[in-house]
Amino acid sequence: MNYQIIAPPPSLKNHVRYFWTLENQTDDVSQKTFTVMCNGFPGLIFQENREVFTGFGGERLPQLFVFGQARKYGQLHGSGSFRTIGVNFQPTALKSVFGLNANELTDQNTCISHLAKTSLSEQLLNCSSAQQQAACLFTFLLEQAHRHEDENKKLGYAVVALQQGKRLSRVLHDLNLSERSLERLFLTHIGITPILYARICRFQTSVALLRQGKLRSLTEIAHSLDYFDQSHFIRDFKLFSGVSPGIYLRKSIERMPGFPEWQS
Repeated sequence: MNYQIIAPPPSLKNHVRYFWTLENQTDDVSQKTFTVMCNGFPGLIFQENREVFTGFGGERLPQLFVFGQARKYGQLHGSGSFRTIGVNFQPTALKSVFGLNANELTDQNTCISHLAKTSLSEQLLNCSSAQQQAACLFTFLLEQAHRHEDENKKLGYAVVALQQGKRLSRVLHDLNLSERSLERLFLTHIGITPILYARICRFQTSVALLRQGKLRSLTEIAHSLDYFDQSHFIRDFKLFSGVSPGIYLRKSIERMPGFPEWQS
């Protein structure tokens, strides 16, 4: 399986983290299960073959769709060869790019045609390289962002601060905002509450520590990230990944970060 990342142009960095491609060329047609771990970012996905993946509830996914924040892990089932491309958005992009109230897409996805009148699917199919597809997507997203540009500096500060592990109480103090006011901003622009967003960011930090192998035990990780105890750490890890930290380390095949396949 081949995974590639392409950086966005400077004009899109407030909206897009990166463009990615995931390709699998195989004669094996047996069904595989992939877990979609919570990462705090919405996204866009284009499937060159729309028959490959079924979604969390067994439904066929649209060929080109946008998805919102996830409050727990999900699973995709696929088989055979595939080539999928996507965009990993900044947390506020559903609002700033598409003009959506982000909570409308929490735990949901929608076909791109519901958000914009576009021939983007056909354009992507006619591209001859990943670089051309990325350029095509970036042009489309920049046009959308110009229509819906929406920047909130307090929200931007809160997002970065929580990603860096600051306590919510400190963020509220720095911004001179009530918890309810910040919650309204998060639900509209990001799709989940600040408390849940902070938990997902902390979970993602724990995943990074596990990948790096820098801390010797789960207790050390739990302590370093200010979990109440190891059991609270494991509970959050299972909610956002579907498995315990130990199983993640032993059985995940993670060619694309946050999208592991599981060994039997």
